[in-house]
Amino acid sequence: MSNRKDLLSVLDLTVNNVKNIIELAEQYLKNEVKNSRILEKKTVINLFFEDSTRTLASFEIAAKSLGANVVTLPIKFSSINKGEDLMDMIKTLNAMNPDCIVLRQKDSGIVNILASYVSCPLINAGDGSSEHPTQALADYFVIISHKKQIKNLKIVICGDILHSRVARSNIRLLKMFGAKICLIAPPTLICKHFPEVDSIHYSLIDGIKDADVIMLLRLQKERMNSSCFVPSNREYFYLYGLDSQKLLYAKPNVIIMHPGPINKGIEISSDITDRVILQQVEFGLAIRKAVLHYYRPC
Repeated sequence: MSNRKDLLSVLDLTVNNVKNIIELAEQYLKNEVKNSRILEKKTVINLFFEDSTRTLASFEIAAKSLGANVVTLPIKFSSINKGEDLMDMIKTLNAMNPDCIVLRQKDSGIVNILASYVSCPLINAGDGSSEHPTQALADYFVIISHKKQIKNLKIVICGDILHSRVARSNIRLLKMFGAKICLIAPPTLICKHFPEVDSIHYSLIDGIKDADVIMLLRLQKERMNSSCFVPSNREYFYLYGLDSQKLLYAKPNVIIMHPGPINKGIEISSDITDRVILQQVEFGLAIRKAVLHYYRPC
């Protein structure tokens, strides 16, 4: 069991933490966990301030399958809409003595502040453009199951790097295990302040040469405060969308990943969407079971 109270960032994880969580996830995937009702009589609160399908559903299913009482708070009908301060809301929920809170927030870094007001483990299910540690763990799990090791793999992340918490968490986690990270994006959608990154490209064809893994990201328009990041969806696809012709520049056994939702005709063409690894959803559920197990309160 982890000595850490919370999982707020990939930076909270050690190599051993990751290996232990992956081992647990493998056991859950194969239904080999001895005490699969480990959260019996525990209460897990899902607190999502942003829309979500995959992450919210997987945390809810994971917690219930582990025996927990699950409360998914509908933010649209919460006291936040009556003017309650976020800190006061968190304090109120904490006073109800939950055993774990899973939080998604639209503001980057806010989970680190809220953690100081919570007595139980706090799991970051995505905060702004900052971090999404459980998605990175799920992506690592998928890659390792296909490629057996991460070290020296050329992993390409293409798309809206600037606004992507998935990109940030994956860069940090995959680099921890020796991957060679390549970023591809328009100059307007890339952040150069990544010391872990091995190369940055503004051309998709140049960037995916000899790639072992291609991770596509959608344009996160909900985080763009203007329309000047890309001229149009059509031009973005022409330059940065993956299709069967561009894919020929990668290795023949390359795997294509996408955290979802996929926007066909923008980041990927319809004719190769069947190449996208669908295990990310299945493995994501196993990872969330493992994370709730690993970070359970004493």
